[in-house]
Amino acid sequence: MRYIPNTPEGTRDRLFGECRERRTVQAALTRLFSQRGYSEIITPEEEFYDLFAMTGAAMPQEEIVKIIDRSGRICVLRPDCTTPIARVAATRLKDMVLPQRFYYNETVYRSSFGHQGQNGEIPQCGIELIGAKGKKADLEVIATAVDALRACGLERFHIELGHADIYPAFARRLEMDDEGQETMRALIERKNFAALNDFLAPYGDQAGVRAIQRLVYLFGGPEVLDEAEALAGEMPAIGHLRDIYNQLSQSGYGDYIRFDLGLVNHIGYYTGPIFRGYVEGAGNAVLSGGRYDQLCGSFGRPAQATGFAIDVDQVARCLPRAELPQVEAVIHYPNHLIGKALALVDSRPGGTCELSPCGRLESTVQLAREKGIPTVIVLSENGMEEVSVL
Repeated sequence: MRYIPNTPEGTRDRLFGECRERRTVQAALTRLFSQRGYSEIITPEEEFYDLFAMTGAAMPQEEIVKIIDRSGRICVLRPDCTTPIARVAATRLKDMVLPQRFYYNETVYRSSFGHQGQNGEIPQCGIELIGAKGKKADLEVIATAVDALRACGLERFHIELGHADIYPAFARRLEMDDEGQETMRALIERKNFAALNDFLAPYGDQAGVRAIQRLVYLFGGPEVLDEAEALAGEMPAIGHLRDIYNQLSQSGYGDYIRFDLGLVNHIGYYTGPIFRGYVEGAGNAVLSGGRYDQLCGSFGRPAQATGFAIDVDQVARCLPRAELPQVEAVIHYPNHLIGKALALVDSRPGGTCELSPCGRLESTVQLAREKGIPTVIVLSENGMEEVSVL
């Protein structure tokens, strides 16, 4: 069978303007993170599967891309940046004074089947604040998430806050086994309300069912916190979210903050406030994060932590299209003047001038004409002159 060159499912080539847009977003984010005291960390693209298995339900298996190394051990292409960074913080950096601030600019890999046909390669920029507990750390990370999206040039976006303890508190009111609770969690995560109602139908018209059915609609402003307390009574998690919102509002971030109390996450290590960022024009969340206080302890050094990741490509698609610089001139030169030709290219704005590979001037002029470049610059021992092409 004849081979047709193509890319594997879930991957694709990115060309020219897309590359510039990605690099622009990455530069804005890494500059902000560095300014705020976060140091870059790079972890391997390939990790042992055991690293993720030992942390519990850190990532659904169907979303992990698995490979076998030469010794026969199961490895994975990095599906998540937080877990490897927690490994580094708890092992190689275990003697560093806490808190530790890290940022990363890496690609994660997810099974395209598990991601419903979306990209399997996801460029992420994010931060991890390890060894900092309490509201001050939550405030720092959430405020930095807002500032990160602003630094990219976005204007119409918001951050939705939830808490990892809210859904379990509601779910415990139902007599449901772990498998049923996981099915219900997945339906809530996908906002599949019709299927959720069908799933809950056998449980009858009990108060716990009505509370779950209402929970998935509790998104909006701070008024949803009052409704949640009316459904479930006072909860420390709701009080924590209320305090975060009030303090962020006092600092000028309130317009960017909303709530989604039905927010659940398929990554199982979150233990406190969780959040997602949504931008006008993006179909899915462009930012996700939250508190994970048990993860570092899985690797031998207990440390409370919080952080977030930004999907760089999704953010880039929400920004105005990047215009590539137009090539304005082709330089024709004899071989022994290559140094002068390159110096001339370097003296011009990036990408607006290029060298001709042709030996004959007529061929260089023809090349410029075919590429729509208006000028040929001819270098010689006597200097240079410009030839108009178009």
